[in-house]
Amino acid sequence: MTTVANSVPDSLPDTMVAIDPQQAGGPEVLVPVERPLPSAGPGELLVRVAAAGVNRPDVAQRLGVYPPPPGAPTIPGLEIAGLVVAVGEGVDAGMLGKRVCALVSGGGYAQYCSAPAGQCLEIPEALSMIEAGAMPETLFTVWTNVFGRAYVAEGESLLVHGGTSGIGTMAIMLGRLFGLTVIVTAGSDEKCARAIEIGATHAINYRTQDFVAEVKRVTGGAGVQAILDMVGGDYVPRNIACLADDGRHVSIAAQRGPKAEIPLWDVMRRRLTLTGSTLRPRSGEFKALVAEEIARTVWPHVAAGELKPVIDSVFPLDQAADAHRRMESSEHIGKIVLEVP
Repeated sequence: MTTVANSVPDSLPDTMVAIDPQQAGGPEVLVPVERPLPSAGPGELLVRVAAAGVNRPDVAQRLGVYPPPPGAPTIPGLEIAGLVVAVGEGVDAGMLGKRVCALVSGGGYAQYCSAPAGQCLEIPEALSMIEAGAMPETLFTVWTNVFGRAYVAEGESLLVHGGTSGIGTMAIMLGRLFGLTVIVTAGSDEKCARAIEIGATHAINYRTQDFVAEVKRVTGGAGVQAILDMVGGDYVPRNIACLADDGRHVSIAAQRGPKAEIPLWDVMRRRLTLTGSTLRPRSGEFKALVAEEIARTVWPHVAAGELKPVIDSVFPLDQAADAHRRMESSEHIGKIVLEVP
C-alpha cells in the first residue's frame, strides 16, 4: 500500500513515458514509449523524475553487453532527482513532497521511478534538480572506490584516468575537498586545461605525453598512492609503474579490455594492492550504508555549495538518443543529463 503526497495531484496516472528499448542497438533504439507506472514497494519511494543522469553503463546496457541485474527495471538510468509522490510500507510519510536524488538499479529514463528509501538523499537548496540528477552515480562510485577501497588519506596523491568524464570530474572535486593531490589524464589540451580549472593539480594529455613518465616527473619519482582506473587492458601494467610503494590500484571499468599482464614481482616487492568493484549489483543494504556515510561526510559540503557536478549538456527525455551520441563521442566534459517533463 502506498500513500500519495498532498502536494501532487490526488491521483497518479496509470502509465508514463519512458525510454525502454526492447532490443540492443545504436542510439536510435532509444525512443519514448508508454509503460505502466511503477509502484512504491516496501521500503521504497515513488519519485516523479525531473532529471536523470546519463552514464557509461547505460550505453553498455543499450548495446546489450551490460544487462540489468535480476529484479531491476529494463528501463535504463542509474540516478535520478525529483519529487516524492508516494511512499511504500515502512517509509516515513514525512518524505512525501520532498525533493530527493537517488541511486537506482535502473528505471531512471522515465517520468516516474521507484527508489529504495535508503539510497535517497534530500536535495539541498544549493542544488538544482539537474545538478542533483547528475550526482548519485558518480558520487557513490568515487566515494566507495577512492575513499573506501583505496582508503586514501589527506596529503596523498591520486591518479585518475578519464579526468574530464563524470567520474573524473567528481574525483577531482572530492579529492580537492579532502586534501588530495589529484593528477588526471585526458585526451586533449583543452580537456587538460578544463581539468585544472575544476581542481586537478596536474593534467596529462595522454595523446601527446607518456603518462607514466609525467607521473614520475610531477611526483619527483615517488609515484602516486592510489589510482582510479576506468581503462583496463594495457593500461594496468603502466599504472602499476606509476604507483608508490604500498600503492593501491582500483579498477572500475575496462574500456581497453578486461585482460592485463601483471608484473607480479613488482606487486610483491612494492607491496601493491590491486582491487576493484562494480556498484550496480551490490546489495541495497550496502548502498544504504554508503548513502548514510555520504550524508554524514560529503553532503554538508553539498549543502554549503562547495560540491556541485560539472554539467556538460542537458537533453529532453525524448532526445535520449542524442544524449548517448554525445557520450559516445567522448567530447563531453562532466555529466550529461536528461530533463524529464
